[in-house]
Amino acid sequence: MRSNSIAPAISQLRVLRQVKMLLAIFMVCLVVSGLTAFPIDWQLSLAHTWVVEQGWNNVVAQWLERVYLGVHETYSRYPFIAYGTDWLAFAHLVIAVAFVGPWRDPVRNVWVVEFGMIACVAILPLAFIAGPLRGIPLFWQLIDCSFGVVGLLLLWVCRRKIALLEKLVPYIRD
Repeated sequence: MRSNSIAPAISQLRVLRQVKMLLAIFMVCLVVSGLTAFPIDWQLSLAHTWVVEQGWNNVVAQWLERVYLGVHETYSRYPFIAYGTDWLAFAHLVIAVAFVGPWRDPVRNVWVVEFGMIACVAILPLAFIAGPLRGIPLFWQLIDCSFGVVGLLLLWVCRRKIALLEKLVPYIRD
C-alpha cells in the first residue's frame, strides 16, 4: 500500500491559507483604525450632525456631543494637538506593516503574532486605568477593550494555526 504524500501538502496549504486570512483581517483592521484617526474632527462632525438630526438624547449622544465639542474647539484653537492623533494613526499603520513578516513566514515570525497578543491584552489595563483618569465613561472603555478582545481572539486562533503549521512543515530554527 502506498502512502498518500499529497494529503499533508494539501493540509499544509489549507492551514497556511487560514493563517494568512487571519493575519489579513488583523492587518486590515489596524490599517482602518489608523486611517480613521487622521480625519477625526471631520468624522466627529458627521456623527454629531447625524445624532442631532436623529434627535437622540441618551448617554451616547451626550458623550458624542462632549467629544465633538472638545475636539473641534481644541483643533480650532490649537491645531498642533492633532499631531498626536496623526502619530497614533501612523503607529497603527506601522504595526500593520510588522505583520507582513508572519504573512511571509509564519513559523519564523510567530513572535510578531505573540507581540500582537500581548499588545491586545495590554489594551484592557490601559483602558481601565487611563479611562477613569481622563473622564472616559465606562461604556466607551468597554468599546476600547473590545478591540483588544477581538484582536486577541484573531491572533490566538492564528497562533494555534501557526503551531499546527510548524508540526506539518519541518522548519530549521535559527
